[in-house]
Amino acid sequence: MNDADTVTYEVRDGIATVKIDRPEVRNALSPAAANRLHDCWSQVDADPAVRVAILTSADCGTFCAGLDLREASRVKQEEGVDILSKMKDPFHARQRRVVKPVIAAMTGHLIAGGMMLSLNSDLRVGLKGTKVGITETRIAGRGSPWAIPLLWMLPQPLLMEMVLTGELYPIETFHDLRFINYLEDTPDEVRARAQALAEQIRDNAPLSVVAGKESILTAMSAGCEAGIALAHNIYRAAYASEDAQEGPRAFAERRKPVWKGR
Repeated sequence: MNDADTVTYEVRDGIATVKIDRPEVRNALSPAAANRLHDCWSQVDADPAVRVAILTSADCGTFCAGLDLREASRVKQEEGVDILSKMKDPFHARQRRVVKPVIAAMTGHLIAGGMMLSLNSDLRVGLKGTKVGITETRIAGRGSPWAIPLLWMLPQPLLMEMVLTGELYPIETFHDLRFINYLEDTPDEVRARAQALAEQIRDNAPLSVVAGKESILTAMSAGCEAGIALAHNIYRAAYASEDAQEGPRAFAERRKPVWKGR
């Protein structure tokens, strides 16, 4: 399979759609797929026409099963190296650094690395009746250092249980905790909801959207007081922009704003 076929990339009307396309292995991440994802996030940031991205996967009952363990076994046996050594970004930190908002449209279970891709997104739409789990301790014999941001997103006792037991939980639990923004009945409805959210974000003032995402993630890392100070600096360009004048002017003239992103 060509690397580009493992993860497809499409831009339409200011929205980039990144799709993991490996249904035969429950959308598990091989080195080719992981490296392709890394490159797609760079494309999202480099393209000024893209305002927001949707991350989804081929319908197979699982959004992403995490690391491709069969491929990991083969690589170790045939090449004598660990599979992570063949990935540019094994824990997908690049996705977390995408400047523009990323919406996860999750049409199946979130297992291990699937949960990782979910938490590295900014908004999440899931499928009713699916399961969520961090299964590394139970199945992969590995770990989940990527799960640390969940301390700011989920109750600590739940996260501790997830990491230590490797159990699966109903996705409804995570919707009740607002980690999942929306749950839908069918995969098509999941994608439709993600598309509607993307269109809303796309049509907003772009500098304000980018600053909003950056300031929230910065505050998570820095703490409240330092985060407030940093956010003022992050938003400075938005307040000084032409869009900051266009918003009040359009409101006064009772028309839709025309954002220029400057």
